[in-house]
Amino acid sequence: MTLLYTSDIHGNAMPVLYGTNEKADIGLVKYASVVKEARQKSENIIAIDNGDLIQGTPLMTHYVKEYSNRENPMIGIMNRIGIDAAVLGNHEFNFGKEILADAIQQSDFPWLSANILDESTNKPKFGPPYIIKNLENGVKAAIVGVTTHYIPNWEAPDHIKGVHFADAFKTLEKWIMQIRETENPDVLIVSYHGGFERDLQTGEPTEKLSGENQGYQMCQEIEGIDILLTGHQHRRLSGMVNDVLILQPGNNGQAYGKVEIELEKRNERWVITDRSGSLHELRDIESDSMLMDYMEEMEKSTQRWLDQPIGYIEGDMTIEDPFLARVKKHPFIQFIQDVQMDASGIDISVTSLLNNTSTGFGPVVTMRDIVSNYMYPNTLVVLELTGQDIKDALEKSAEYFTVTDNQVAVNPAYIYPKPQHYNYDMWEGITYTIQVSNPVGTRVRDIFYQDRPIDFHQTYHVVLNNYRASGGGNYDMFKNKPVVKEIQKDAVEMIREYFEKNQKIQATANANFTVQV
Repeated sequence: MTLLYTSDIHGNAMPVLYGTNEKADIGLVKYASVVKEARQKSENIIAIDNGDLIQGTPLMTHYVKEYSNRENPMIGIMNRIGIDAAVLGNHEFNFGKEILADAIQQSDFPWLSANILDESTNKPKFGPPYIIKNLENGVKAAIVGVTTHYIPNWEAPDHIKGVHFADAFKTLEKWIMQIRETENPDVLIVSYHGGFERDLQTGEPTEKLSGENQGYQMCQEIEGIDILLTGHQHRRLSGMVNDVLILQPGNNGQAYGKVEIELEKRNERWVITDRSGSLHELRDIESDSMLMDYMEEMEKSTQRWLDQPIGYIEGDMTIEDPFLARVKKHPFIQFIQDVQMDASGIDISVTSLLNNTSTGFGPVVTMRDIVSNYMYPNTLVVLELTGQDIKDALEKSAEYFTVTDNQVAVNPAYIYPKPQHYNYDMWEGITYTIQVSNPVGTRVRDIFYQDRPIDFHQTYHVVLNNYRASGGGNYDMFKNKPVVKEIQKDAVEMIREYFEKNQKIQATANANFTVQV
């Protein structure tokens, strides 16, 4: 039997990079051709999606804003591919309850969510915990789905109201035992929207053991898993961990995972004799013509929307070097801070440069520029923080840096195993200095607010995005802090509205922080 799977597609239906509009070897319309060809060769094909399907491209932002009364294009494509099951990813919740409910209702396939429970019934809320596929010659495959239970640390509370995220490891352990006993499958596959918390060879932790990723623990401590499909971390992995075949196919529809399983009948029972996993890019794959036709109207509408001029920049707001944009105040960062302060009416703001591919803004700003620089549907939250909280948060951000050859450089922990440049924050409304050569936890000094040293016992109102406000990125000092107000508009909408009020923006930067050796 052959198993094909995708993970972290993030709205990439089409073979295009929306930021530049260049053609690319990515997307579900190409992957569909892979599945179709595999099914022509064999009946024993299982196709699965491992989550983070519906959010992440301008196509999906445009769908949510203008076309949400129609079929979700990502679901429409997966229906036409004929996948056997999907797993909920954390980004499935980003657009709110209604968009998610519509996506699930429109699906011709089940959403497996063993550990995402209805608070009132304590049963899986969005679909069955597992399915059984009976294949040719009587081979019986069980597929169980779980999702990182760390979602409440990132997601807007109203998007997950009434939902309980049970521990993924403990839930999986229970279901594996039950499936082995009651279903007696020949092959047991786990589809886990989560990744690995430890080095696969040494077992050493590669991140804070928060429970966000539990893949290594699942392989080591749960008996009976044959295949563990993973995602969430956007890594490319294949191999064996404690006799469990593991895979992870990266992100954005650039590659897919393939598992080939050989079985032999012994004493009236099928036994796995060989397992192999591999990752494949979509180079030299033709797009499925039927799906290209299906997407034509939505894609044309998206492109028209992206090319709309929204505003104008006087001066230089382009980003040549993302590292330099983090060590010295950049006009683009100043712009985002200004947008957040304008939308909230708060004079202390926190933001980050979300991606190393961000290019900033040229003289004419289109929607394409906005969504390629701000790719997450974040909303804003105003928290009441003490001066000590602010100091702690600045120290956390200062961990982003290290000293190499007497120069400030990026801490490798923010690059490997998963790039996390978005977890370095810059602040506005206060002044501060980061001394990178000092020990971690003692790097930040000279914190001033309104020309006075910050008072560690006093409280201040601070505006930041909802991901960070909930403690995302291990900013634990923000967890459970008083919420002063929430601005329930996503970032793209706020930026567009800011340009409506201020058609021409001066590219300036308030040099309020210093990063030095």
